[in-house]
Amino acid sequence: MITRLVVAISVLGLAMAFGQAKNDASSKPKTQPAAQSNEGERLFQANCGRCHRPPDQLSPKIAGSVLRHMRVRAMLSKEDEQQILKYLAP
Repeated sequence: MITRLVVAISVLGLAMAFGQAKNDASSKPKTQPAAQSNEGERLFQANCGRCHRPPDQLSPKIAGSVLRHMRVRAMLSKEDEQQILKYLAP
């Protein structure tokens, strides 16, 4: 259990380090349909934005790993997780 937590924190730290490489606060992931983007962005800001900025670039594989680990901590539903994933890694 502790090992999983350490791995999750490490993965999250790496993902956030890559995401915060740029200091441009107005940066946004690639464009996508407005409804999906708005909902995913809204969910990110409400659940993740308290501690994290949206990363500039994040591969779908890494984003999926980070979201799976953070889903429990943020008490996200599976649907919310999918919307945030679409926002972070279209």
